[in-house]
Amino acid sequence: KPCPLCDEAKEVLEPYKRRFILQEVDITLSENSAWYAKYKYDIPVFHLNGKFLMKHQVDIQKFEDQLMKLELQND
Repeated sequence: KPCPLCDEAKEVLEPYKRRFILQEVDITLSENSAWYAKYKYDIPVFHLNGKFLMKHQVDIQKFEDQLMKLELQND
């Protein structure tokens, strides 16, 4: 912290917040050392439903496509 890139990503995702649950992970905490080792140069990183989706910035089209696929599977 602070993480301007993370703040920007959260702002971009704001209109979608009713369609998914955002779980933030602070990779600097000792209990998240595996995430830190993997992603320390690539924040922010996004996983959707437990699977890697994208990193560095939100690709809104990719996000929308994957979110829609999940929603259709759950209907």
